[in-house]
Amino acid sequence: METSIEKKVAEVVSENIKAAHVFKKYGIDFCCGGNISIKQACEKNAVNAESLIKDLQEIGKITNFNENFNAWEIDYLVDHILNTHHIYVKETLPVMIQYASKVARVHGEHAPETIRINEIVEEVAVELMNHLLKEEQVLFPIVKEMKEAQNKGEKVAAFHCGSVNNPIFVMEAEHDHAGDAFKEIEKLSNQFTPPEWACNTFKALYSLLKEFQEDLHQHVHLENNILFPKAIALEKSVLN
Repeated sequence: METSIEKKVAEVVSENIKAAHVFKKYGIDFCCGGNISIKQACEKNAVNAESLIKDLQEIGKITNFNENFNAWEIDYLVDHILNTHHIYVKETLPVMIQYASKVARVHGEHAPETIRINEIVEEVAVELMNHLLKEEQVLFPIVKEMKEAQNKGEKVAAFHCGSVNNPIFVMEAEHDHAGDAFKEIEKLSNQFTPPEWACNTFKALYSLLKEFQEDLHQHVHLENNILFPKAIALEKSVLN
């Protein structure tokens, strides 16, 4: 999105609620303290205005989800998942937790659904971080080892976890649980639609929850429908 350093923070957020996440990243109050210019906010918080404006300009840039991921080599696909979806989850969860906690605390009395949403966010955050750890320390190294063996024309011995099917089974079950959690959030939030009286933090929470669910769907699709079948087939070809 294009914007001017002289624009007020709250005005920028009102034009595109996703800008809230950028201001949050730099520690700038976009809600109660948003009635000052970006320039003033940067000076007040010792923030590099050029970097902040650059991040604001990145909002809304189209990501090509029509890539033929199925044609990618499995090790390249693993790297893509790590560098795109794992990083996104790790960077986004702390912000989402802060939003959900604040909205539940401030608006829970009048919007009790936000209390339950906050509970789900806290639960799913712990589960997803553990999930990423298992992928990074167990499943993905196995996939990389199998691919390296295939490239060298070598065979591999059985893994400590048995077949690659075992960690895949666990990952798929955890994917289902995270998906169900976000279905509940979607229902509680009326399809991520904030009430008319919602403050900017409330709006930012629902916007981020929707964005996170969209990334989760893409993330799970790449693993369940492309990576995991490739890994199972690869194991059959390289297992000694």
